[in-house]
Amino acid sequence: MSKYPVYIVSKGRWENPITANSFKEDGLKFKVLVEPQEYDNYCDSLGSEYIIKLPFSDLGLGSYPARNYGWEDSIKNGFDRHWMFDDNIYRARRYVKGKKIPCNFNVAIDVLEEFTDRYINVGISGFNYTTFVIKGVSDNKPFRVNCHVYSAMLMNNNMPFRWRLKYNEDIDLCLQVLHNKMCTILFNAFTVDKVSTSTKMKGGNQTELYKDNSYEKKLLKARSIEEIWSNYCETKIRFNRPHHRIDWKGHFKHGLIRSPFYDFNILKKVNNYGMKKVKTK
Repeated sequence: MSKYPVYIVSKGRWENPITANSFKEDGLKFKVLVEPQEYDNYCDSLGSEYIIKLPFSDLGLGSYPARNYGWEDSIKNGFDRHWMFDDNIYRARRYVKGKKIPCNFNVAIDVLEEFTDRYINVGISGFNYTTFVIKGVSDNKPFRVNCHVYSAMLMNNNMPFRWRLKYNEDIDLCLQVLHNKMCTILFNAFTVDKVSTSTKMKGGNQTELYKDNSYEKKLLKARSIEEIWSNYCETKIRFNRPHHRIDWKGHFKHGLIRSPFYDFNILKKVNNYGMKKVKTK
């Protein structure tokens, strides 16, 4: 079971709460952060024990106020870290020898928590998207350090940083962490599958922020991160649209610092966390 509290930020998707349903199926404890006008709908869909009612609604700022609320809630309850998931994630996988094998969310989360706690300077860790881990690509190491982490994130509660942007809020938070010489970790050994919200799901930021998907709106989104982080970011045209570009490897070269409270001798013995390969149809 998760050592740290798990939050899902969601809006307008009570009829199809993908992440929450996947967590329930795997027996993972979690809370969904929802706005007051949708509280009853989410309670009817999932059960009130899984829902936290936010004290604000329709701010027009995207998801970052809800994310910060979950952050403060976890601190109030005495935790050193917390998870923040998007609401369009439906499966965890174990990537091994080129195979992407479905696994229980509890196992994937346990492994990432234990790994993260080995180091004292990790601000954010999280799972890569399954589609981004490609067999035969040389960069497919078990994890990557000092890069963009998104959608399924384990946050260090002791950081002075917070979510703050309407667009590209995850990039901004990672840059806050890295600029201040803390590290991020992106796992390839375990990944998550997600539904593309831009084409297949209503609700969330897709409805609130990106309904007008014009070239001007795309340019605004790309430049919003460059305006704050011009020392790291520039706006380029990629795939026929404006897109931010950050040279993560070039800018951030500081390393992980081992925790003096972790016994690294236990790593001499392989721990499979109860995982076994089984044949499925």
